[in-house]
Amino acid sequence: MSYRYETHLHTREASACARVYAREYIKAYKDSGYSGIIVTDHFFNGNTAIPAGLPWKERVNLFCEGYERAAEEGYKENFHVFFGWESCFLGTEFLIYGLDKEWLIGHQDILSWSVEEQYERVCKDGGMVIHAHPFRKAPYIDEIRLYPECVDGVEVYNTSNDRLDIRFNKRAYEYAKEYNLPMTGGSDIHWLPTVNGGMEFDCELKSIQDFIYAVKNRKGKILGLGEEKHYEL
Repeated sequence: MSYRYETHLHTREASACARVYAREYIKAYKDSGYSGIIVTDHFFNGNTAIPAGLPWKERVNLFCEGYERAAEEGYKENFHVFFGWESCFLGTEFLIYGLDKEWLIGHQDILSWSVEEQYERVCKDGGMVIHAHPFRKAPYIDEIRLYPECVDGVEVYNTSNDRLDIRFNKRAYEYAKEYNLPMTGGSDIHWLPTVNGGMEFDCELKSIQDFIYAVKNRKGKILGLGEEKHYEL
């Protein structure tokens, strides 16, 4: 038996570019045979939907509403929903896994961190940093920046890249192989009805720490667009 998980997902509650409310994802993914999703909305240094002028705790509470609403719906449906976010540095983006709302509330200086400090602080507290779509070219990305020493892995198959340029994923895969970095895949979904991409595992992941363990130990398969295209991890 295998278990599929979406690892890169944006909700309308917290990501300005998303078009789907958090609860709507649950049925769509469950009907498509998935066992869970990881909500990774754009953080305040990215394309966030959260106003900047609010007190820090209020901003974080609003930011987490997408995850929390998805988790509430997931609980009703016996469907796993885990928390993460996508941070941004001048267009270079990272998926952060393994930390929670209370951690964000307690780190009000996070927006001042460098890429290097982000990695140090996240790892110190048991989280994981994945470089999202590292070779994507888009108007908001002024140049390609690589940080092989400041990530735990690389998102080598981003389904959204397929409609932009398939070479983005190929270069990401080659980059991960060159530096012997663990690999992930995700759809980077912002709207329905299309559900595809993510990762598949031989055992059920019951927590975000299970996901981190699987990635770091190179377990699982990466799903490609429209088919079970598996990359060698």
